[in-house]
Amino acid sequence: MEEKKLDLNSIIGFVLIFGILIWIMYQNQPSEKEIAAEKAKKELVAKQEAQAKADKAKTAVAPVTAATPGDTVQLAQLQKTLGGFAYSATLPSAKESFTTIENEKIKLKIANKGGYIVEATLKEFEKFKKGSKQLVELIKDNNSNLNIQLQTTDNRTLNSKDLYFEPTLEKIGQDQVLSMRLKAGANEFLEYKYVLKPNDYLVGFDIRSQGLNKVLNSAKPLDLQWDLKTYRNEKSIAYENRFSLVDYKYEESKYSSVGAGQGKEETPTKVSFVAFKQHFFTTILATEKPFETSKLQSDNLVKDEKIDTVFTKQFRANLPLAFSNGEVDYKMSLYFGPADYKTLKAYDKNFEKIIPLGWGIFGWINKWIFIPLFGFLSSTIGLSLGIAIIIFTIIIKLAMSPITYKSFLSQAKMKVLRPDIAELGEKFKKDPMKKQQETMKLYNKAGVNPMAGCIPALIQLPFMYASFQFFPAAFELRQKSFLWADDLSSFDSIVKLPFSIPVYGDHISLFPILAAIAIFFYMKMTSGDQQMAAPQQEGMPDMAKMMKIMIYVSPLMMLVFFNNYGSGLALYNFISNLITIGIMFVIKNYIVDSDKIHAQIQENKLKEPKKPSKFQQRLNEVMEQQEAAKANKKK
Repeated sequence: MEEKKLDLNSIIGFVLIFGILIWIMYQNQPSEKEIAAEKAKKELVAKQEAQAKADKAKTAVAPVTAATPGDTVQLAQLQKTLGGFAYSATLPSAKESFTTIENEKIKLKIANKGGYIVEATLKEFEKFKKGSKQLVELIKDNNSNLNIQLQTTDNRTLNSKDLYFEPTLEKIGQDQVLSMRLKAGANEFLEYKYVLKPNDYLVGFDIRSQGLNKVLNSAKPLDLQWDLKTYRNEKSIAYENRFSLVDYKYEESKYSSVGAGQGKEETPTKVSFVAFKQHFFTTILATEKPFETSKLQSDNLVKDEKIDTVFTKQFRANLPLAFSNGEVDYKMSLYFGPADYKTLKAYDKNFEKIIPLGWGIFGWINKWIFIPLFGFLSSTIGLSLGIAIIIFTIIIKLAMSPITYKSFLSQAKMKVLRPDIAELGEKFKKDPMKKQQETMKLYNKAGVNPMAGCIPALIQLPFMYASFQFFPAAFELRQKSFLWADDLSSFDSIVKLPFSIPVYGDHISLFPILAAIAIFFYMKMTSGDQQMAAPQQEGMPDMAKMMKIMIYVSPLMMLVFFNNYGSGLALYNFISNLITIGIMFVIKNYIVDSDKIHAQIQENKLKEPKKPSKFQQRLNEVMEQQEAAKANKKK
């Protein structure tokens, strides 16, 4: 009765503390004056940046203007500015014009000026936008540039993005082949060649030069500059931004990412591909001949989630194009498509490495268990994705139930031994070392391993951590609804708050609340047995008190931190804990018989004790040495 009263008081106290915290956070919201001051500060910074760009533009080379046919004066003027590449401005293609190539999956628009892709649209996917349907556009409205800085033999520095390329589109078999040539003469040019196959996200992209050994200075590599300002495509800009990174492969078989945040930079060598990855979509530049050096940069564009709602990150890559016999020749490819593990893996270029599945055993579990199983449930059976998550969770928990059983069985054995352990504690309360030795002897004689309950729990931890990596990366969940959740890859808001609580957010998600309740009852159900099974050892932390604290802390963490996570992950945790409660109830009431366990332990006590393991022998020796040293010290 006293225990119940204590629990009720603890719950009331916890609720009061939580309410006070929310009130304090609400009171600490910035005032209107502070918000206005912050807005004015941002406007000032924006004006300063705009002025800096304007000053830079004044010193930049004037944009190239096409020559009028037969205008020798204008042509001479162009030669002073462009040198050998003045020829490109005399062609009919020297105008603002575009060429479009498309297949069933993507649509690309390539500009004559610069010869690069100015629009890349994914036909199968829609971005999150209230009230209207809009296709995902990875490139649009000058959010991306691809430029080669050209160093000429007459000491000019030109930018390919300012010069006009001549387009030639042809069809070879089922492939569309677009050649964009920046010409210095009839047969001297820098070429971008795009090859688009049917029903494919991957675009062949070759860069080569011909006859430019006397035009370009080949003393040092050409500088390929590629940048992308990523559009927001998902419901939660903060959640999307968290998973938007520059990923890359380098030194043949190594993979890494540029750190998230402001002004992050890496300079890897022998780079095979660079991926400007957003949460669920990615743009990848891959090359057969690795870039010897590189400079990769990432900047966070979301300073205020209420104001900065269009873009998430600014990515930049500087990649050198080495000369060979006075020319450059790189066979590359561009990927515009979903950041989906199975889709990327199908290209056999290691693109799937950009999907964050976790390292070591966590990645192994995701790669060989979670992805195949969930893929089968979501596609083969043709279920709702929410139902697929529930069945997926049931299968995983049932597979882990033998481990749960062993863990509970160990707790039951320890619970039976508790009176004996308490008796030893009383008998040797003045000699902790002797008490520990006798306790270990009791375990050995009764045939009980005190670590047996911990090992099964440790085995389950990698599966739990793997789920935290798997669900945020599961492309299948994107824009799939279930019950009140309109998108299982984002939060399932049921109430919009008139204010924002730090860490928690400005809305209330229901699945995290259900998951928190399930965790609370699960921990409440198991904590009593754990406390009874494991008496406090002298000099060790009071595990009973720690468990009481964790009963309330764990649900609180679930409630707060999962409020902005994908609802699919919260649904998984809710169902997982619900099933565990059911399994524990069945094991406790219908499988594990405490009387039989007690009888078996008593029988084991009458037998010859088992030979202790090497670890136990070594532990006993250490304890005996410490006891002897302690005795000598007293003398």
